[in-house]
Amino acid sequence: MRALVTSTRAVIVSVAAVLTLLIAAPVASAHSQVTGYSPADGSSLDTSPATASVSFNEVPQSQFATLNVVGPDGNLWSKGDARIEGQSVVVDVGELGPAGEYTLAYRITSADGHPVSGTSTFTLTQAGTGTPGASADASGSSDESESSFLGGYGPVALIVVAVLAFAGALALALRKPKSQRTSKSQRTAK
Repeated sequence: MRALVTSTRAVIVSVAAVLTLLIAAPVASAHSQVTGYSPADGSSLDTSPATASVSFNEVPQSQFATLNVVGPDGNLWSKGDARIEGQSVVVDVGELGPAGEYTLAYRITSADGHPVSGTSTFTLTQAGTGTPGASADASGSSDESESSFLGGYGPVALIVVAVLAFAGALALALRKPKSQRTSKSQRTAK
C-alpha cells in the first residue's frame, strides 16, 4: 500500500513539475522580436526621412528605450529622445548630411524585462544639407536597462524558483508517512 501511495505522489509531483516548466519556458524565451525598420534595412533613399523607427512583436517598455541614427561621418543625425509609439520605438530625424550608409542603433527593454539591441542600415544616395549632432562615440551608451527586472535575469530566476519548488515537492512526496516514522523515544526504548 505504501508503494502505491509513494508512486501516486511521485506521479502528481512530476506532472506538476512538467506543467510548471511548460508554463515557464515560453516566458523565458519571450524576448521582443523586430518586425520591421523604417527606413527599411538595406534600403536606399535620395531624401532624408522625417523619422526613423524599429517595430517589435510586442509593446516595449517605455523606460530606457534608445534609437540613434549614426551617419557615415560617425556623428549622430537623430534629433531628440526616442519614444514609444505602439509597438515601435521612434526618433525624429532632421535633414541628413553626407551621402553614404546610415545606421539605426536601438536598445529597448522587452516586456519580460530583458534588454534587446541591434542595428539596421540604410543608404542616403544624395547628400543633404543637415547639421550633425555630437560624435556617436562621445554620446555614451545607456546601461540603465541592466537594472530592469532582475537585470534581465527575470526568466532565469523564474526557472530556478520552479526547479526549487519541484525539489521541495518531491522531497515532501517521498517522505515517510507520519504513522511509519518512529519517534526518538521509541527507538531508544528498543
